[in-house]
Amino acid sequence: MPVEIEKKYRLTKKWREAIVRRLHKLGASPGELEFEENTLYLGGRLDLGGCSLRLRRVNGRALLTFKQRLPGKSPVKHQLEEETEVANADAVAAILRSLEFRPALVYEKRRVRWKVGKAEIAVDELPFGLFMEIEGAEKEIARVEKLLEAGDLPAVMETYPALTAQLGRKRGGVIEARFARSVREGVKGR
Repeated sequence: MPVEIEKKYRLTKKWREAIVRRLHKLGASPGELEFEENTLYLGGRLDLGGCSLRLRRVNGRALLTFKQRLPGKSPVKHQLEEETEVANADAVAAILRSLEFRPALVYEKRRVRWKVGKAEIAVDELPFGLFMEIEGAEKEIARVEKLLEAGDLPAVMETYPALTAQLGRKRGGVIEARFARSVREGVKGR
């Protein structure tokens, strides 16, 4: 199973603007604005913790992902990850429900991806804040962090699902962190 290695940072609006300027100065180009709806499930082995099963809908595509967090106290987290694109998100959601997995948490995210060297940078907006993730080998993360002058930014140890569990609202037994409807529709219309 492949290992995902990333470091997450909390941003202010001012820091996001500075990071985007630095990315442009480095010659990086932004990818398209992505709007994601992420549904995380519980049931079976997932109830024991340390693992997650996610169905992500993003810009007309759907991805099914399994992650297992590897233990560690570093702000650079390591996770086993398997991901596959699925043709029909609604059918996959029905299959998961039939297997007695149940939606537990939903969060929305607006993301722009950048590439610097061998690292991928994601600048994210969630209903509860702004973030940046740098994904790559640990040495590449450290190199890009220096290039972006991001060493003083606060590292975030929690995952987006953990933050959603803390900051989201419970609706019908599911914890949600969603944007206002106008924000969702504005992104989809682009």
